[in-house]
Amino acid sequence: MTALLLAVFGALLLALAASWRRERQAHARTLTVLEQERAAREREIGERAAAQERERIYHDLHDDLGAKLLGLIHTATTPQQADQARAVLQDLRDTVSRSRGTPGTLADVLADIRAEARQRLAAARIDLEWREADAIPDPPLRTEQSLHLHRIVREAISNTIRHAEAGSLRVRVDWRNDELRLELTDDGHRTAGDGRGTRGMRQRAQELAGDIRWTEGTAGGTKVVLAFPLPAGAG
Repeated sequence: MTALLLAVFGALLLALAASWRRERQAHARTLTVLEQERAAREREIGERAAAQERERIYHDLHDDLGAKLLGLIHTATTPQQADQARAVLQDLRDTVSRSRGTPGTLADVLADIRAEARQRLAAARIDLEWREADAIPDPPLRTEQSLHLHRIVREAISNTIRHAEAGSLRVRVDWRNDELRLELTDDGHRTAGDGRGTRGMRQRAQELAGDIRWTEGTAGGTKVVLAFPLPAGAG
């Protein structure tokens, strides 16, 4: 009888021990989940605070530098000086837009580029002829792709305004062999060189997995040809 009681008592102790181990394991799992949730909330709060602070800095930067650049535009003594300030102001706005992850399709980006080009060239008294082929695909572009495309065209227009002494600029946008092709041709002096702006354009073309080259324009000026592939499935 005593042996039977001891056996029952031993089995009960083993069952209690197993139950205690299971409860400890469940408790540990619960603590792990709670710790993961706490860490995730802290990261979210930190990222939100960082984003808010970054937005505040960009807003202050835009208000301060933007106002000064606008002042330079209005007080510039030459169209070239005004355009330089205008281009820097647009670079600043691009930086703010990029920080916010502003989305856009190819058509949106081209429309923005066309509007900016028209404004800058008109201020410099240079005619713009914009030719855009029909049925060009309209895929969404990543923010960095949009930025590179904007900066390449902006630098090409800067060279036309500041150095070419051109009277007109023709822009052609086409779609060939699964690549977007842009041609910017002015009727001024040849401006292709190996300066910082040109090197930056080459680097941005590489970031687009594309190619850029400078040739003599049909009107004696400079032709800039940019070709790069659009995202897969764009055609």
